[in-house]
Amino acid sequence: MAKAPDGFVSLKSLKQAPPSSRDTLALLRRIYFETTRQTIEHDFAHAIELLKSLDTEEEREKATAYMHGISELRKEWAAKAKGQTEVKGQRSKVKGQRSRVKGKV
Repeated sequence: MAKAPDGFVSLKSLKQAPPSSRDTLALLRRIYFETTRQTIEHDFAHAIELLKSLDTEEEREKATAYMHGISELRKEWAAKAKGQTEVKGQRSKVKGQRSRVKGKV
């Protein structure tokens, strides 16, 4: 199967009238719960396009939880695909070595 280019938006969504903000938030929610490792890139691009379509800052704030969740899924699955086990900002501990806190020994 050919991979859809980044930023892909289906023609069906372009032909229809603009969805209401309520419908857009419902679609973002559905994307969040139904995305898979195979569809995350397409779903992420689609979610960004949906976010851009929201008219007010209040509507965008309501969408941030879903967008953050989709972004976290994308980041986790990308790290696993590359074989990385550590999340950025975390370090693996060496047995017998205590971590140091600044100012304490």
